Amino acid sequence: QVQLVESGGRLVQAGGSLRLSCAASGLTFRSYTMFWFRQAPGKEREFVAHISGLAFTTGYADSVKGRFTISRVNALNTMYLQMNGLKPEDTAVYYCAAGQTTPMGPKYDYWGQGTQVTASS
Repeated sequence: QVQLVESGGRLVQAGGSLRLSCAASGLTFRSYTMFWFRQAPGKEREFVAHISGLAFTTGYADSVKGRFTISRVNALNTMYLQMNGLKPEDTAVYYCAAGQTTPMGPKYDYWGQGTQVTASS
């Protein structure tokens, strides 16, 4: 049974930092591209960042580029999102997902339950 469990979300002041974690089990972790998404109240879920299986490739949404850093430690089956310079508009539930990148676009196989990040002004 595959499980993705996010942690690290909390209330933080604008300008502060947080590190989110996504712990995976039940899958061959290094075989999956990992993704972070977020969903703010009343808005659609949006892509934040991705990292390839062996961490050779990363990608970010324009809104977080230069402030957020995605990483992974395959030996620990864990992915991270370091978030610096948090803004109130970063407030959302953050989800991790495991999937693949294909010629027809990304495919998401598994999702976590999410962790709440709130950046107060």
